[in-house]
Amino acid sequence: MAERKKSRKRKDQETSNVDNEVIHDKPSKEEYAVAKWIHNNVPSKKTKFDRIHNVEYFTGSRAVAALLENSPWSKTRFETREQVTEFLDLMLRHKFFHRAKKVVIPEEELCKIRGIKKKVKETKKDKKNKEESKEIRDGGKDSDDKCEEKKKKPKVRLEMHMEQYFVDCNDAYVWIYEPIPIYYWFFGTLVVLGAIGVCLFPLWPLTIRHGVYYISVAAAGFLIFILALAIIRLIVFCLLWVPTLGRCHLWLFPNLTADVGFFASFWPLYQYEYYGSTSENDKKVRKKKKKEKDSDTEETQVDEKPSSRELDKDHTEDASSSEEKLSSPELMEGEEGSEGSESEKSNTGKDFVMV
Repeated sequence: MAERKKSRKRKDQETSNVDNEVIHDKPSKEEYAVAKWIHNNVPSKKTKFDRIHNVEYFTGSRAVAALLENSPWSKTRFETREQVTEFLDLMLRHKFFHRAKKVVIPEEELCKIRGIKKKVKETKKDKKNKEESKEIRDGGKDSDDKCEEKKKKPKVRLEMHMEQYFVDCNDAYVWIYEPIPIYYWFFGTLVVLGAIGVCLFPLWPLTIRHGVYYISVAAAGFLIFILALAIIRLIVFCLLWVPTLGRCHLWLFPNLTADVGFFASFWPLYQYEYYGSTSENDKKVRKKKKKEKDSDTEETQVDEKPSSRELDKDHTEDASSSEEKLSSPELMEGEEGSEGSESEKSNTGKDFVMV
């Protein structure tokens, strides 16, 4: 029994010591001030942590350099980089931020996330041919232009680092502490003051109380009007929907319950739709129109593509025209000869031909 009591006392002492250490390890006001200053002045980036959470992070070396050069504690509190790293390590233990490691996202995973098919990689020969063609077109430009082309930066995600201590390097440190902005305090005070003012309603002046009463009555009447309008439009819809067996749909103020603005919810005034089957004559007319459209498209395709016979006729006509052109000078010479012979006959008096 005595041994059990001693063990219990030891456990109680250990727990009390741990509680005292936790109390002493609470972050100080200076740590909160430094955290706010780093949050506002050191550049941070946004990315995904463990593929789920969107977080903000900063690099350790930039935070150390900023605290040494530009911070209000650069001359009083921090003189060397080691002092800054020790202070930031204490802040890490107080869970202002935690250390993470950067992991480059491969292209295949990026394509899966974006829903894009992976492009087929070009072979070395194709690349060489493209480079040679570019050199020929450019006329032998300098190689510096190629170096100036910006390379795409690899996208990075963060994962938890197993060694949780601050190091003056380019490692990522994810923010856990988020300072409360000023407008949160402003609106919070307004809400509290408004609640107190509502509780003190009996102490308000008579004129203000009457005004609030009339405003509340008007608001209640407007709500009742909207509810009644919703019931009326439902009744009208049912009166037309039931006898037509669901063919005719008539809605008064169709956007009344839609996710739109105040004025848009009261426009248009009504909406009518017919979901019934059409008559047989209308179906026949539609079928005829479709057939006519199909026949028109086929005729246009036939007109655009001439047949082989027409092409052959064109070729034969071209050949005959060329032959006629070639034979035309010969015919002219023959006609001149015939005219000479006829004139000779006329001179002899034997034969006379009218030309």
